Amino acid sequence: MDIRPLEGKDREPLASLIRRIETFSPEEVECAIELVDLALQPNNRDYKILVADRDGKLVGYVCYGPTPMTEGTYDLYWIASDPTVRGQGIGASLVAGMEADLRRQKGRLIRVETSATEAYGPTRGFYASMKYMEEARIREFYKAGDDLIILSKRL
Repeated sequence: MDIRPLEGKDREPLASLIRRIETFSPEEVECAIELVDLALQPNNRDYKILVADRDGKLVGYVCYGPTPMTEGTYDLYWIASDPTVRGQGIGASLVAGMEADLRRQKGRLIRVETSATEAYGPTRGFYASMKYMEEARIREFYKAGDDLIILSKRL
């Protein structure tokens, strides 16, 4: 498997993968694809995407970027792997690739926002396995019964 920067040829396969993520709402799908398009813009400095390529097939991605008005702090916006290959280390490889890139850029802190719903339980478990710790919770942030959980990891 190869972890590499997003290329123009990846746009449609990545959009297709994003549409297959069962926990993403239609609004989340739209937002995630919008960030893919922004990341592909020539003068983009806000969003970086790494993709996981296995035998010429795009099987996952991570989208991240600098947090405005901070020094060395970055946001992990989206991470997903193809549902057919979950549990095969793709997410961990993507996070490792992102963290290595951020260390090269003198990054010091990564921040993640996620949902507290049951559907996002496996996602929270994944982040915990990657040593991301809960920093804050805002009750009923997304909607009634859906808290925002903010996680972080120091590099």
